[in-house]
Amino acid sequence: MPIAAEMRRGRLLIIGGAAGPALLGRFVQLAGGAAARIVVIATASSAPASAEAAHREAFAALGAGDVRALRLTVRAEANDGRVEPVLRRATGVFFTGGDQERIAAVIGGTATDSLLQTLVAAGEVVLAGTSAGAAMMSGTMIVGGDAPGVSRACVRTGPGLEFLPGVLIDQHFAERGRVNRLLSAVALYPHELGLGIDEDTAILTDGDYFEVLGSGAVTVVDAGCAADIRVPAQGPITLADARIHVLPAGHIFHLTGRRPVVDAPAAQRGAVP
Repeated sequence: MPIAAEMRRGRLLIIGGAAGPALLGRFVQLAGGAAARIVVIATASSAPASAEAAHREAFAALGAGDVRALRLTVRAEANDGRVEPVLRRATGVFFTGGDQERIAAVIGGTATDSLLQTLVAAGEVVLAGTSAGAAMMSGTMIVGGDAPGVSRACVRTGPGLEFLPGVLIDQHFAERGRVNRLLSAVALYPHELGLGIDEDTAILTDGDYFEVLGSGAVTVVDAGCAADIRVPAQGPITLADARIHVLPAGHIFHLTGRRPVVDAPAAQRGAVP
């Protein structure tokens, strides 16, 4: 069956940080172009006002017709009934960078979280996030860790918002040398697919597929078929016979099948519209 025919609703644009105009412009296009109604959520930022202003200016310059910010700094605001009409009229919602734990603490499990899940699943809104806004898309969220080597101490995780189930997302991947962190996370959670997204690089998901966009690459780590995984309390992890894919722009990956679509005709490489 052709890739496009298999796709379901629920579109996500997950950016590894430092997004350039091409990726931000793709988000504006997906949200409706001049007719787009974009909501910026800067909960992750320690300076939300400046983050909101920067993104409003960027999206307006790229042709978005209506860009506004939704300030959510405490859980009571994320449970406020006044949020619902703002999100229901949106065609695109964008989470900025910062600290992904702030997003989980303020929005996770609230009415805002529930409504966004519903709107995304119904295909009524395109959801995008960069940096921390990318990390929070997974159910098990990478929140930190920079110990040397591949070990339990190399990564810290917490609950994310799980817009994309079954994955572990790390961002600023090549630029901040996070391969050891992602390998450690995948060894701890071998049934989750590891996705390391470089800066100015994104995955655009639609149902069971994602397409890689941008100037860098996405590194996929699959430990589901690993012959040996050992995670001691201290010392290096064993991770034997895992699969790794490095996919630059244009590549398509089948999430359920855990495989790149290497034999897709050229016309299908743009199948994620």
